[in-house]
Amino acid sequence: MGAVYFYHLTRNLIDVTLPMLLGKAAQAGWRVLVRGSNQTALEQLDKTLWAGPADSFLAHGMAGGAHDGDQPILLSTAMDTPNAAQCIMAVHGADLTVEEIAAKDRCCILFDGNDGDALARARTQWKELTDAGAAAQYWSEEGGRWEKKAEKNTPE
Repeated sequence: MGAVYFYHLTRNLIDVTLPMLLGKAAQAGWRVLVRGSNQTALEQLDKTLWAGPADSFLAHGMAGGAHDGDQPILLSTAMDTPNAAQCIMAVHGADLTVEEIAAKDRCCILFDGNDGDALARARTQWKELTDAGAAAQYWSEEGGRWEKKAEKNTPE
């Protein structure tokens, strides 16, 4: 069974944190679905990934193309995972289900801690998912580096 990791962004924006996490997922050999709730914001993330350093390029694509199933990283607003992702990274308040968390190697929720609505949405997601039995960890960067601050329903 997988787990959901909540990443509370307070120092770096998503355009810095997401590529770092995608790089770690790629090192683990995972295919990733980046699920967003806003197509325009996903298109901006797509541009950010294309503009990244050549020595750490992350092969990816936007959903809706002929080769969605071949993409190691797919950006989408849909609830399906046409690229057989082992990891789902939810951004901009996108939904995750308990069933997805259980079926995937890792799920992540990235949220802007400086945005009151995003913070409230993440708190709601934490409560709903953990109350339904999902294993969850909460990570914060407010001290300057990522630190695990809380966990629930995780094995000892």
